[in-house]
Order: sequence, then structure tokens, then C-alpha cells
Amino acid sequence: MSLAQLEPWLRLQAIEGVGDLTALQLVRHWHSPAAVLHASRDDLIQQGCSPQLADAIRRGPDSPSCRNIERELKTIEREQIEVLNFFDPTYPARLKMIADPPSLLYITGTLTEQDELAVAIVGARRATAAGRVLTEELSHDLAAAGMTVVSGLARGVDAAAHRGALAAQGRTIAVLGCGIDRTYPPEHERLRRQIEERGAVLSEVPVGAPPHSHHFPRRNRIISGLSLGVVVTEAAISSGSLITAKLAAEQGREVFAVPGFVKEATSRGTNALLKDGAALIERAQDVIDAVLPQLDPVLRLRLQPSRSKDEPGDQLGKEERLVYDALSHEPLTVDEVIVATGLSVSAVMASLLSLELRQRVRQLPGQRYLRV
Repeated sequence: MSLAQLEPWLRLQAIEGVGDLTALQLVRHWHSPAAVLHASRDDLIQQGCSPQLADAIRRGPDSPSCRNIERELKTIEREQIEVLNFFDPTYPARLKMIADPPSLLYITGTLTEQDELAVAIVGARRATAAGRVLTEELSHDLAAAGMTVVSGLARGVDAAAHRGALAAQGRTIAVLGCGIDRTYPPEHERLRRQIEERGAVLSEVPVGAPPHSHHFPRRNRIISGLSLGVVVTEAAISSGSLITAKLAAEQGREVFAVPGFVKEATSRGTNALLKDGAALIERAQDVIDAVLPQLDPVLRLRLQPSRSKDEPGDQLGKEERLVYDALSHEPLTVDEVIVATGLSVSAVMASLLSLELRQRVRQLPGQRYLRV
């Protein structure tokens, strides 16, 4: 969309009382936001506007709003930000289907047809080490199978989801709760640039908008709206991830949850989802099997079966198998592995090194190890 086409959209949205649904309803009737801004008061009222809103549209945005629009257009041009409106043919088709789609999407990076095969992965910001590892593994395998992984660039599970997809050389989409010209949290700037190289970063809020708390529940409907389903890997009972899961269910999307230890705070949210009917998943193939019935034959052909770690070519030796089986998604020290396996210190250390090189285990601070 050119700047000339974008300006009337921004002017219409800047009018107090014009939300996404109102803007889309009016533009659908008049075929362009410029025509809405020039419509008569009586015609606006006839299309459902209150007299007060009709008067506001006739007046147009106030002077401070016009100055903000001018600055926003300059930033969009300078930063080469792509902006799609709801009626653009390249606007994500699945997002169009939700009850309250954003009228404008700001984009850096690139959206592609492959993103029709998208699954969201969300969860706790204060994720456990095991939760981050599991999330990365799940995201990696989904991306390797041809799925685009959608998340929110937040700390914890979101960042692990993006990193897992990138590690598989797959696609990932980050949806922001701030202006597209900002990165939140700021320490994820490098991750954001990596995402833009292999996917896209999206926002619905105006350029320059700070990460206000009220933006994030709204952004969650976009995360779920872009996706065939939403996976929650770890979440406390009050987590915002449960809002995303609720929105997904309301949008008719699949909701998945990874079960966790009942005494772990970050498992109570996911376990609650399972009680409420979410599908229990343990691996990427569980997700793929669940979404396949939604796909037409062309999309199904794009999916690759999830590869098992124990297929030929990745077999473990006897001692490696003992060490691998002794590990779990809860970190263990070297001493604990020695006790569990009955192997010598040298055998355990050699096996752990071999498994780590083959990306079967991960070392954490304090010489603790997790199964991957």
C-alpha cells in the first residue's frame, strides 16, 4: 500500500470512536477510507454511525493527530515498513476470519504463502530451563516439518519458540504489542533481526506506540488468529498465555497443552487447559496430526512427517543410551547420572559430551544436563 493510500486509513483511525470494526464496516460500504471521510453526515448516520460519530468523521482528526500521522508516514517511508489493510489481497487469509481483525497490519520481514501453515507457541515469561528446552525442541520439529511458528517475542517461552524455528532453518512470525519501529523487550533486538530474515514481525498499533500493558491482550488475538492452533508449553494459572488459548478456542482454533508436574507453578496453567479439554501433546507430530484434517490437499503436501530422533542414522551406543534414558526434562547433575546409570565417571562424561555434540542433551550452569 502506498503512502497516499495509507494516509486516509490513518486519518480515519485517528478519529475518536472509530475502531477496527467501525472502520471496516464503513470502508466496506464506501470502498475506500477517503470516501468515508468525504461522506455526508446523513449518509454516515444511515450506515449506523451515531450523530456524534458522524460529526467527528466530518471534522476529521484534530491537529495533534494530523501531526502524528505526518510523523508516522515519514517513519514508514524511512524504515521501509510494509503496511497492509484488511482488503489487501496479501492480508493473511486466516486472520481475516476472526471476529475483530486489525484493519491495518504493519510488517517488517516478509509474509509468504507458507505462513498459511502456522501454529502458535506461547507460554510463561519466567519459563523453567526444562520448559525452554522443550519449547525449542517442539518449535524446531514443527518448523522442520514445514510449519510457521508464531509467537510474541516475549521473554521465556516466546523467545524459545522463535529460536527453535530459526535453528531448524524454518519460518517464524513475531507479533508485537508495541509499534513496529520498536523492539520489546529491547534485549531481543538481535533475535528480532533474525526473525525478519526468515519470517516476519507484525504489529497493529501505530508506529512509535510504546509497549503499554493494554496492547498485549489485544495482540494475543492476532497470534491465535494467524494460526491453525495454539500450543501452550508452560503457563502459570494467571498467565496471559491462557488468554491466547481462550481466544483461540473462541476463534475455532485448536488448543494444545503440554502436561507438567502438578506442584510446578508454571504447569498449573497448562494442566488447567487440559482439564478444560485442550489436546494433550508431547511432540510435534501430535500437533501435525491434529491440524491435518483442517488442511486442503495442497497444504497437506507441504508438510513433512516429524522425524524421530531414533531413526536409523541416529542410533545411540549402549552407554549413550543408558545416559540418555537416565536424563529427563528435569535437570540432573553428573553425580546423579552416575548413580542412575552405574557407569564410571569417565564413561558418563564421554557419553554426555557425545550426546551434547549430537544435540541430544543440553548442559546448563552447574554441570546439570537436560534431555533434548
